[in-house]
Amino acid sequence: MPDSPAQRAQRAFAASTVALILALVCLAQFLPPFVAQTTASTVRTVFTALALATCVLLHWAFLGIGAQRAGRSVGFWAGALGVLLFPIGGAAALVLLSWVSSEAAATAHTPHPG
Repeated sequence: MPDSPAQRAQRAFAASTVALILALVCLAQFLPPFVAQTTASTVRTVFTALALATCVLLHWAFLGIGAQRAGRSVGFWAGALGVLLFPIGGAAALVLLSWVSSEAAATAHTPHPG
């Protein structure tokens, strides 16, 4: 049985959530009290920065994919909220898009009286 668009969107939102959490973990490595350990080694600094950049890009990509699968505007959800207001806007977009997508799926499966 093929997945519904709502299920496919939820998978993209889950991947975006994981990428956002990993990006925040990488970002925390550059905040006190971890910054001294992170910047003590050039290799660790470079790899942490590359991981941060990769996670942020993956978060934005999966957020856009999820918005498209949910039938929403990719430019608004991924661009305006995800990119311009990162990381709070990305988290808010994830919560709102997941909620709207799950509500739409629940409405689609609810029998209508009549």
